[in-house]
Amino acid sequence: MKTKLTNAKRLTSSNELVNCEVLIEDGKIKKVAPEVTEQADNTINAKSNLVAPGFIDVHVHLREPGGEYKETIRTGTEAAAKGGYTTICAMPNTNPVPDSPETLEQLLQKIKEDAVIRVLPYASITKGLKGEERTDVKALFEQGAFAFTDDGVGIQTANQMLQAMKEAAACGAAIVAHCEDNSLVYGGVTHDGEVSKRLNLPGIPSLSESVQIARDVLLAEAAGCHYHVCHVSTKESVRVIRDAKKAGIHVTAEASPHHLILNETDITENDANFKMNPPLRGKDDQEALIEGLLDGTLDAIATDHAPHGEEEKANGFLEAPFGIVGLETAFPLLYTHLVQKNVLNLHELIDRMTKKPADVFGLPYGTLEEGAPADLTIIDLGKTAKIDRYQFASKGKNTPFHGWEVTGFPVLTMVDGKVVFEEGNHA
Repeated sequence: MKTKLTNAKRLTSSNELVNCEVLIEDGKIKKVAPEVTEQADNTINAKSNLVAPGFIDVHVHLREPGGEYKETIRTGTEAAAKGGYTTICAMPNTNPVPDSPETLEQLLQKIKEDAVIRVLPYASITKGLKGEERTDVKALFEQGAFAFTDDGVGIQTANQMLQAMKEAAACGAAIVAHCEDNSLVYGGVTHDGEVSKRLNLPGIPSLSESVQIARDVLLAEAAGCHYHVCHVSTKESVRVIRDAKKAGIHVTAEASPHHLILNETDITENDANFKMNPPLRGKDDQEALIEGLLDGTLDAIATDHAPHGEEEKANGFLEAPFGIVGLETAFPLLYTHLVQKNVLNLHELIDRMTKKPADVFGLPYGTLEEGAPADLTIIDLGKTAKIDRYQFASKGKNTPFHGWEVTGFPVLTMVDGKVVFEEGNHA
């Protein structure tokens, strides 16, 4: 079966748009050229839109099993496909937690049945995410775990983290960390800054994140482990990661769209759609994240898509759970607020949503090259619309970006040569 993508534009490494046609056969990219003369069984007219590699998100919460009222594997992957994502990595804070080969196998089976795009599941570092008894890293990795994390909670003791890193390093797996020293959180619900004072809310100091990253990079050096930092939010964290990379430590890191686009001053009222962990920090932190993304200190962009029920999020900062959804809004928000404002160029943005996350974890995806899997997204860079959370494919409607006017929307997504989302053709 051959599919031909015609009348497309692709982006060169020098950030130029050039004419492009793509021939796909047996789920792989067979040819990329200004013109493909070979006949195909199917032809897709890209209508002069951009064709890019499918986006990769290494940090997503799908909630299933156990939290299906918030999201399911089906709805989460449909949301991802709509956002242009072709590979996502699912965090293990589910019930049950994928902390044994048996629970991981059940999850892999459910993914096989219900996912519309590629889902790579994490396994937990500790059983039940309780931070006490470590999981069998080797057995879980052999069963198909993508990497290891207790995301949502930091590993509180240095020895626990060191031993996990040694076990991961022995089988070539990565340790992925939500960095938070619980002794420095003080019951906080937003950044410890001007907004926490104005709204009279307990604040989370920046130090709670950066101090654990500083500990962990030294542990990773000692263990010889690949250590990846989730959703970096503070200028001190960026500094520590930059210094660790200069020292030759195998550390990589991600930033989330909301931390790149917003800061604490965007919180004007007690609206829990602005409540996430880590919280929105100061303007100087936001600027440090952008600088880190540009200079390579921060390798990739990951959404930390975290759906919750509407009634949960209606409870205000003190009571509502942390987290916002992000899969369907990431590209248009970043294109509008970073590319169109000349903070970074389009090639840099797409690189950090495709090739960079693939490179970080050694994945064979994220490129528009002959022989690569035919994971593609077609993006209408001229389409402008308002973000409407009630039109989301995700069950989660918890976004601070509802009503924002943005430009640049994925209109077709393809995984292994199969169309999984097409604008106007909703399942």
